[in-house]
Parts: sequence; structure tokens; C-alpha cells
Amino acid sequence: MGIYRNAVLPRLINVACGVKSARPNRERVCAGLAGEVVEIGFGTGHNVPFYPAAVTGVAAVEPADLAWKLAAKRLADSGVPVRRSGLDGQVLPFPDDTFDAALSTWTMCTIPDLDAALFELRRVLRPGGTLHFLEHGYAPDESVVRWQHRLEPMNKRLFGGCHLTRRIDDAVRAAGFDIVELDQFYEEGAPKPMGALNLGIATSA
Repeated sequence: MGIYRNAVLPRLINVACGVKSARPNRERVCAGLAGEVVEIGFGTGHNVPFYPAAVTGVAAVEPADLAWKLAAKRLADSGVPVRRSGLDGQVLPFPDDTFDAALSTWTMCTIPDLDAALFELRRVLRPGGTLHFLEHGYAPDESVVRWQHRLEPMNKRLFGGCHLTRRIDDAVRAAGFDIVELDQFYEEGAPKPMGALNLGIATSA
């Protein structure tokens, strides 16, 4: 399992998360980012081309060494300084009130303790800072939810603990964020159980 997680899974996720149909949603979720940003679940850097010019720096939190290596070309082409700054979104190595914004895309599904990660993000954001998120989760249709429950055990085994039935918006609110924008929809071209998306912005008090 160690070989699969360390040598195979990052390559699989790089391909799955790099599909062309995801690019417009990545551009949407990155719009409005500014200042110093912390990105959890940085992966192989698929968001890098969409960082706005107003972003002055990105602290990338990514546990997989191979994922960071696969991001090298995107990082080299970036006009925004990106530094690998942590390995675990549940325990962020930053002081309180460090960042102007946070970014999370297709990450909240796999974090073992999502509540802890969201509380950490809120801690390191300055008052009024924004959390931009693009995540798949609990579908709006019961017929799709039934399939999510059937597929979730296999999905977790194949994709590093990826849950299909997490209620992302509820978790964000429970961590003390105020959601100011939220769009829930099915990703174009994706199977509905895997493609029920939450794209939003939340503010930190």
C-alpha cells in the first residue's frame, strides 16, 4: 500500500485532476485571491496557472514528495512565488493571523479530520480573510446519494481515503466560517456520484 500511495496515487491524481473540463472551475475558485495565500492539498499544482496577479505568495501544503516533483514545470512557469510550507492540513505550521486567503480544491474529501483542518485554516487566516473552496461531496439528489454510499468504500481505497458523501458546506460553517458565495452543481463530463461540486467563498470572523 505504501508503494501505491507514494508512487502511483500522485500520478493518478495528477491525471484525474488535470482534465480540461476542470479548468474553468479552477479559474472561478481562484478569482479574487490576493495577498498571501495558503493552499492545502496543493497536489501537482493544477491551480498555479490560475493564481491572480494580486497574489503575492503561496504557502503550499502537500504531503506527497512525488506530487511536488510533478508540479515542477507549473511552478517554473508561475509568476507567483510558491513555497512548500507544510505536509499536513490538520496541523499547519504557521502563526495565527498569517494569511489573507486560503485555497482548497478537491482536498476536503481526503483529509482524515476535516474539522481540524478547517479550524486550522480559520486560525491562520487574518480577520476577514477568505477561504476559497472547490470540493466534491454530498449530492443534491437522493438517487445520486444512494450511489455515492455504494461507491464510497471502493473510492476511498483507490483514491487515498477520498469520501464522496461529506457535506462540505456544513463542515465549513461548523468551523466558524460565514459562506458568502456558494454554487452547488454537477461537474460537466464527470459521473454524478463523483462530480457533485461545491464552489464557494467563506469569510473568517
